[in-house]
Amino acid sequence: MLRAIISFSSAGNNVQGIGMTVIVRRAGAGVRALLAVAAAVVVAACGSNIPATGSGASGSSTSAAAPISVVTSTNVWGDVVSQVGGQSVTVRPLVTDPSADPHSFEPSAQAQLAVSKAELIVENGGGYDDWMTTLIDASGSVAPIIDAAPPLFGSGAPTDPTDGLVNEHVWYDLPTVDAVAQKVATELSDLRPEQAAYFQANADAFTGRIARLTAKVQEIKAAHDGTGIAVTEPVPLYLTEAAGLVDKTPERFSKAIEDGTDVPPTVLNDTLADSFRDWFRGFRPVDPKVPELQAA
Repeated sequence: MLRAIISFSSAGNNVQGIGMTVIVRRAGAGVRALLAVAAAVVVAACGSNIPATGSGASGSSTSAAAPISVVTSTNVWGDVVSQVGGQSVTVRPLVTDPSADPHSFEPSAQAQLAVSKAELIVENGGGYDDWMTTLIDASGSVAPIIDAAPPLFGSGAPTDPTDGLVNEHVWYDLPTVDAVAQKVATELSDLRPEQAAYFQANADAFTGRIARLTAKVQEIKAAHDGTGIAVTEPVPLYLTEAAGLVDKTPERFSKAIEDGTDVPPTVLNDTLADSFRDWFRGFRPVDPKVPELQAA
């Protein structure tokens, strides 16, 4: 039986959910706990809104060297850099508008200039921000590049049921977020060897927070392995699958939402079968398809 409906949007990267809006009604304790983990990933690990020229506040640095200039494709990865680099970095995330879709983002001339001056570049990869490659090539940058996605691709990672491609929303995979933080520490240390201990201490503190979130996910899996959920988009599947939750969303329903088309009546009926209907009622209509389910 379906136990919860979770609505996610891949359009943006806001502090409420790094591009996710969660809608749950009458969910079991395990699902509610997982959503708390997702919120913790957003707020405590990798999703605060940082200003385009902001610097991190983690730890303290006694170095008088100029802060390291870092450009990230989104504020998701910008926050990771900020937490590891602390006072010794200035971070310029290129996508900061919560309503923007990074897949179709069109960088400005200012963005290209920022990339050309960056000492370190962090991108999501996996097709999420392909425009970063164009920017880097056009700018002539020789700065080191951290690409978050490749370790997951080809390793049995969750796929989008609508097209079979690997899910590029890799910030919902806690090991990946941790690995990026450690890679950031390594690259920053190469740029400022005298501050290596500071960067590594910040990265290790970050890893500790990720470890606590991972433990919570494992607790959820132990208690609720196999619980069925439905998602309006496949954005969060790394996290939900790690928690043992099973995506029971009809494929044609997901396809309609992915394509931005109306859900066919027969598909809507299938989605509402087996007491699904009750779960869709009373939701705050933040996803454009949720009102259709409320009215069905």
